[in-house]
Amino acid sequence: MGDIDAMYEIPRTVEFLRSRAYTRVALQFPDEMLKDAAAVARALRRELADGGVKLFVMADTAYNSCCVDEVGASHIDAQCVVHYGHACMSPTSNLPAFFVFGKTPLDVNACGRSLVQCSRESDKHVLVLYGLEYAHVLDDLKAVMAELQKSHSCRVEIQYADVLCSVMSPSSVADKEHSQSNGTTPNDDLSIQIDGVATFVNNCCNVEGSTRKYSLGGVMWATSIDDNMEDYLLYWIGQDNSAFANIVLTFNKCEIGFIVYKIHSICRYYLVEKAKDSNIIGILVGTLGVAGYLHIIEQMKDLIKAAGKKSYTLVMGRPNSAKLANFPECEVFVYVSCAQTALLDSKDFLAPVITPFEAVLSFSRYTTLLSPIYLLDFKDLIATDKPEVAGKTDEARFSFIKGCYVEDNCLEENEEQSETSLALAETADKALSIRNQNNDAVLYQGGAKSAIDYLKARSYRGLTGEYMDPAPDSVLIGRTGRAAGYTHESKKSAQ
Repeated sequence: MGDIDAMYEIPRTVEFLRSRAYTRVALQFPDEMLKDAAAVARALRRELADGGVKLFVMADTAYNSCCVDEVGASHIDAQCVVHYGHACMSPTSNLPAFFVFGKTPLDVNACGRSLVQCSRESDKHVLVLYGLEYAHVLDDLKAVMAELQKSHSCRVEIQYADVLCSVMSPSSVADKEHSQSNGTTPNDDLSIQIDGVATFVNNCCNVEGSTRKYSLGGVMWATSIDDNMEDYLLYWIGQDNSAFANIVLTFNKCEIGFIVYKIHSICRYYLVEKAKDSNIIGILVGTLGVAGYLHIIEQMKDLIKAAGKKSYTLVMGRPNSAKLANFPECEVFVYVSCAQTALLDSKDFLAPVITPFEAVLSFSRYTTLLSPIYLLDFKDLIATDKPEVAGKTDEARFSFIKGCYVEDNCLEENEEQSETSLALAETADKALSIRNQNNDAVLYQGGAKSAIDYLKARSYRGLTGEYMDPAPDSVLIGRTGRAAGYTHESKKSAQ
């Protein structure tokens, strides 16, 4: 029982629940920690025996286990959520959250030797980033590094990131979004302009006086305002997971372990080119609890509509190849989720899945492919100025996927016809052109402009009520008896 108390921080959790006087608490466990859920619940009930607190265990979340499942907690009228395991630290909308990251074991001595070797071979400052499950070994690592630096005469400056917070309240998040909506974003000086077209704001960095404070993936660190992140060597402690991918893409110009990760970015920009040639876009809702998800969905709808394309919003929980295969008309999907699950591996899907930032790159007017920053948190797009949409132009656009020049759809083609004297003739002409269009081009070459066009080109359209004879058939009496021998079969055998 002592291991459970230390591993899942039972005393700290009990102190938090008592200080807030919560009586209905939801305990959210990921799949890998679900085996200890019963023991953790018993330990909490033992410590909270006289408080009248009801505990509810939540597992198999509808979306991602790293996000706080506010939808599941609302089913039991929970007052707060205690989240266990890896967390993306995305802001909550309605419920406060208490985070227990767990304590994954780490060989501190081996990690220290590896860190010393990296610091001796580089002339840059070293910034140590880590997964939140390794935060408990940070003090031990600092002590080991102090001894190793003395023995190896290593004078390179090593900076360690700190845990951002372990308690999250939705009220503070709402105040932050309100300040951004009023144009008082604290990091306006860190906005980056691309080709004089659109401005992106990296909200993971705020300027306070002579320092820059960064926060990403639940950790925070501060640098001098004269230093850039490119001047640091990032040393990552953790697994090759979504948290690491978030850091690699956000700081894609930094050196990480003497390996500059550019291949991943190139693969993502290939999906951007695929999205530019798409006409039907599916918006996948990957969260119902992260603050601001409704705002970014509406923003994506407006962006896609302004680009002359058709969008459909899909809510299906965790997306997989079987679910997305039910929507073959969608040529690309935009996945709205937290920053650490935004990069969905879509190699097994029929259509690629991109992030909201990649959708902005696809459907906005740009003359360059590569962006100096890569935003995975959709809150950065909410605080960003509205980019210029790539609408109808006189010049054709070169498609790197098709290898030829193509003309993008005109916005007016997807809108309703105006009530003029030629409206009926224009509608009839459009219907004839769709009917004469090759079905293979619509189904397999992206010729459909909407789901209706795609359905019309299919040979099988499902059950329909259109028959030659509208009169129904007379009611027939079916077979009676058992399958081994129906009544009429037994009568024939008797004769």
